[in-house]
Amino acid sequence: MQYLYETHLHTIPASACSTTQGQDYIKPYIDAGYAGIMVTDHFLHGNCGIDRSLPWHEFVNRFCEGYENARNEGEKHHFSVFFGWEETFDGDDYLVYGLDKSWLFDHPEVKDWTRKTQYTEVHKYGGCVVQAHPFREAYYIHGIHLNPYLVDAVEGFNAGNQHAWNIAGMHYAQLTGLPITAGSDNHHADQMCKDNLAGVIFNQPLTSLRDYIDAILTRKPFDIHLPHPLPEWDETVRPGLPAFLTEADGTEHPVDAISLLSTGFRG
Repeated sequence: MQYLYETHLHTIPASACSTTQGQDYIKPYIDAGYAGIMVTDHFLHGNCGIDRSLPWHEFVNRFCEGYENARNEGEKHHFSVFFGWEETFDGDDYLVYGLDKSWLFDHPEVKDWTRKTQYTEVHKYGGCVVQAHPFREAYYIHGIHLNPYLVDAVEGFNAGNQHAWNIAGMHYAQLTGLPITAGSDNHHADQMCKDNLAGVIFNQPLTSLRDYIDAILTRKPFDIHLPHPLPEWDETVRPGLPAFLTEADGTEHPVDAISLLSTGFRG
């Protein structure tokens, strides 16, 4: 038997771009054949819907509301709901798993993390970091920031992405040699379509988020579910933004995206 999980999902009030309360995702995902979801609302430097000027404990309480609503509804249906968040730096986004509400209460310094600090601190406390949709383009994104050294996995397929971005993203993810994940980046339960959802597949149910984190960190095999096949990348799929590569020490420099996608990290 296989178990399908959503890895990338947004709720209100924490994600300003979502229209859905956490509890309203549960039945649609059960109907779509999923065994669970991971709520990854936009955090402090992304499109967060919570007033950042609030006292820290109040901010955290409100930020976790969508997840908690989903979890409480999920429990009624024996449906797994796990907690994470999506943090943004310079238009590049990261899914963080393994740090919970209690951890957030005790660590307001998360507000000042860099990419390198994020990776180091999340590891310190037993979590993992996944770069989301690395080739996404939007009016508010001024460059493609590739970060293969300060993450544990790459979201190769994102159902909210345009086709070309996923082709480049999947190829890039393969070049890194890191585990590859997939997610729907779902913001709207009322617009869900079973045939346009993505996720990760395990041969046994995840008993906790720890199982997912361990699979990524120890490279245990799992599959990804895509709503449709992706063709192989070729040079006709060309990013429309300048690209930058983050090194293991956190420094960043410009790269030619086509050369990197063609030759990998050899030159």
